[in-house]
Amino acid sequence: MSFLSIRNLSAVLDGGPRLLRSVSLDVAAGEVRGLVGESGAGKSMIGKAILGTLPRAVRVVEGEIWLDGVDLLALPPAERRRRVGAACALIPQDPLTALNPSRRVGPQITGRLVDILGWSRADATARAIDLLDEVQIRDPARVMRSYPHELSGGMRQRILIAAAFAAEPRLIVADEPTTALDVTVQKQILRLIRQLQERHGTALLFVTHDLGVVSKICQRLSVLYAGKVVEDTDVRAFFAAPRHPYSAALLAATPKYTDPESSLTPVPDAVIHAVQAEVEAAETEWRDAR
Repeated sequence: MSFLSIRNLSAVLDGGPRLLRSVSLDVAAGEVRGLVGESGAGKSMIGKAILGTLPRAVRVVEGEIWLDGVDLLALPPAERRRRVGAACALIPQDPLTALNPSRRVGPQITGRLVDILGWSRADATARAIDLLDEVQIRDPARVMRSYPHELSGGMRQRILIAAAFAAEPRLIVADEPTTALDVTVQKQILRLIRQLQERHGTALLFVTHDLGVVSKICQRLSVLYAGKVVEDTDVRAFFAAPRHPYSAALLAATPKYTDPESSLTPVPDAVIHAVQAEVEAAETEWRDAR
């Protein structure tokens, strides 16, 4: 049974078009699910809809988000925040801006444990130090007393990972957590996230535009275009034979690092026009039904 189940989720920008178009997907307990697509496809928007952090100008107009058997969209706001706060966490995209520069690192890890889950400060501090050690940060007690600007980008991302796993969440939304890092550090962070995910048995919704990352960390993936899921499949099946033409074009456009002299293959205009027509037809059908 899926721990997270999204059904026919649509969200609109006030006075504008749909940003999410009847999205459906499932994440089983302990599963790593990738969300793939170009910039603006709606990947991060799905994560925000789950966590209840959509911008005020964006409204969910239909659909369901079932978390551990409860439809979050049917709950009062306070109860939804309580359930999401206890069961979910976020690894944000940019470690250079995600941490508050005016606060020491320690309280930024322990705050959720103390304020939301009611831990004592002593227990929360001990847990934070253990986690910093688990994410391979040397001298975690010193780092707890440090300010973010005193640490490297890689260390800050490790801190954000530690903070996400601190309360043993059952689902983590990882929103392109390696985008702002150099390639060497990216590899280390991906390995670390995968190790922690397996060790803690956490379900992971991994948002990325990088199919190379998907091949290393994900078990299933959803390919999005303009807020619509165009393919939902097993990762191995995807790389062997993607079913949707847009998925196949994305895979063909992936740089071939084993052949540095090979030229880049852009997504053909014909494929873009076809998937746009598919999305527009679905949009017309949805509006007519309303």
